[in-house]
Amino acid sequence: MRIRAILLTAIACTAIATQAQPPIYNLKSCLEEGLLNNYSLRIARNDEEASRNNATLANAGALPTLDLAAGYSGNLGTTETELRATGETTKEKGAFDQTLDAGLNLEWTIFDGFNITAEYQQLKELKRQGETNTRIAIEDLVANIAAEYYNYVQQKIRLKNFHYAMSLSRERVRIAEARMTVGNASGLDYLQARVDFNADSAQYIKQQEALHTSRIELNELMAKEDVDEFFIIRDSVINIDHILDFDDLWRSTLQVNASLLYAMQNQTIARLDYKKVCSRDYPYLRLNGGYGYTLNKYEMGATSRRDNLGLNFGVTLGFKLFDGNRRRERRNASLAVENARLEREQLEQTLRADLSNLWQAYRNNLELLKLERQNLIVAKDNYDISRDRYLLGDLAGIEMREAQKNLLDAEERILSAEYDTKMCEISLLQISGKVMAYFE
Repeated sequence: MRIRAILLTAIACTAIATQAQPPIYNLKSCLEEGLLNNYSLRIARNDEEASRNNATLANAGALPTLDLAAGYSGNLGTTETELRATGETTKEKGAFDQTLDAGLNLEWTIFDGFNITAEYQQLKELKRQGETNTRIAIEDLVANIAAEYYNYVQQKIRLKNFHYAMSLSRERVRIAEARMTVGNASGLDYLQARVDFNADSAQYIKQQEALHTSRIELNELMAKEDVDEFFIIRDSVINIDHILDFDDLWRSTLQVNASLLYAMQNQTIARLDYKKVCSRDYPYLRLNGGYGYTLNKYEMGATSRRDNLGLNFGVTLGFKLFDGNRRRERRNASLAVENARLEREQLEQTLRADLSNLWQAYRNNLELLKLERQNLIVAKDNYDISRDRYLLGDLAGIEMREAQKNLLDAEERILSAEYDTKMCEISLLQISGKVMAYFE
């Protein structure tokens, strides 16, 4: 029994430990969570589904309509009849006539000046545009999650740097206190060291808040039920892609950029709108038919009732000669086509400008990163020399603090350059339609 109790306790403790284990993410797993759960993306997918449902021949008006209808009517009144030959007048009071009918009615527009064809093509283009909208939403989400993921990595590294700064300041306080105890330094140096240590501690606490905020942002993008859920990020450095090529990025932008594709689809929709307006210059042909039963009951007269069961049909051929708006609507539709073309060209120019600016910033940040890494080596050597001199009493506390600050500033500049380079990289890949590469 005792062994069984020990085993049950061990199993329970293992289960609790497993439940308490925080999730471990890399960028790909964060992206998978976001694409599965993000609310904005789910809304975009629903809109895409609605546009797909709308792209039917029935919605374009190409299919007939069939109605089943039944009705009843009655007529109660007084009828006065005068015979032409004799002039005799007959008056019938309170005559009650009744009519009952039921039947199927079919209406079908066979030809409508190519309006139905244009409408169906437009609905299919809107369906493709719905797919493009979803793609834009996916790429935006991937870029946002990637940016926030690396922001979290940046904040985590910065927290580590501040903790390192705090440990350096603590060591300086220890040295200053020891020197003051043995009479090799004044209390002023010790007090200044304490002030600097407290300042570094406050900075460390503040950085914990920034890390917490980034974690909430990332959880929100992944649509986690508990936005304050704690997790572990595998990456501890910001990896930079050094093999991007501007010409390749621009070719890809022209071929697959989602916003540019959306603008091209707008051009197609505008041309179809113009085609629909021009369809009024053609005649229309409509077919109608029905099958039904009609019962008439007469209270007066020679006929007491009349039944009719049968088929009726007809064809209507028409041509709208004038409606007063055709010329105006055609001009406006032509202007809409021109505007759609200009908007696409403007977007292409904007994308070229954005890509060029981001590329320049990307290359500059890579150069800055190389320079700052060299500066970090110098700053570390300078700090080590300053620390040794400080231990020997050959360096003042304020100079020691300056060496420490130079080291931390060099680390901060490297971190900022890495993060800025990564943001440029993400934006370049998003513009060129390659941002889904982060799934690989």
